[in-house]
Amino acid sequence: MLFDMQDKEYASFQSRLVPGIAPERFIGVRVPEARKLAKALAKQVDYSGFLRQVPHEYYDEDMLHGLLVSEIKDYETCISEVELFLPYVDNWAVCDIMSPKAFKSNRNRLIEKIKAWSASDHTYTCRFGLEMLMSHFLDDDFRPEYLEIPASVRSDEYYVNMMVAWFFATALTKRWGDALPYLEHGRLEIWTHNKTIQKARESFRITREQKEQLKLLKR
Repeated sequence: MLFDMQDKEYASFQSRLVPGIAPERFIGVRVPEARKLAKALAKQVDYSGFLRQVPHEYYDEDMLHGLLVSEIKDYETCISEVELFLPYVDNWAVCDIMSPKAFKSNRNRLIEKIKAWSASDHTYTCRFGLEMLMSHFLDDDFRPEYLEIPASVRSDEYYVNMMVAWFFATALTKRWGDALPYLEHGRLEIWTHNKTIQKARESFRITREQKEQLKLLKR
């Protein structure tokens, strides 16, 4: 099915966006097409056998796997499948494609899982945990102490540190008063601190005055 949707030029384009993955692992399926396939499979067939076929040979299979897991409606089943798959996630794109629908109505249970994932030494398990925290806990379910989760992460991995910066830049747009002290008090690693400021100052949701304030905090 994936090869039926192959676009070789897009495969070449994708391989440049996702470093560290061998070019021959890219089939070249565009994300909207992969989403359509995942939704169709989720309604029509038992795809559990495919989920057990890890590690997958192709990047596009990993993307489809992440999208299928995101379609699982039962929270416990979804969590189980996420945790079985995370050790095999080896790039930012597959990590970021996962957005399980079951998480939205189970945030009271999700936060403990997020804490565990964010503390992981595995790059993309940690990144996934931080992204779920950003997606689900900066709005109505926000608590100031949740900012300690990304602030406590220490990693040499680019894709982890970039996620921490993305998180705090987003937090500044939604929870300015709670997030700003983490920059004022130097709670983040220098690279992550400065990247947070850069990303926040690029945001249209940050006022001109706030951007000038952030500029003065650069280290």
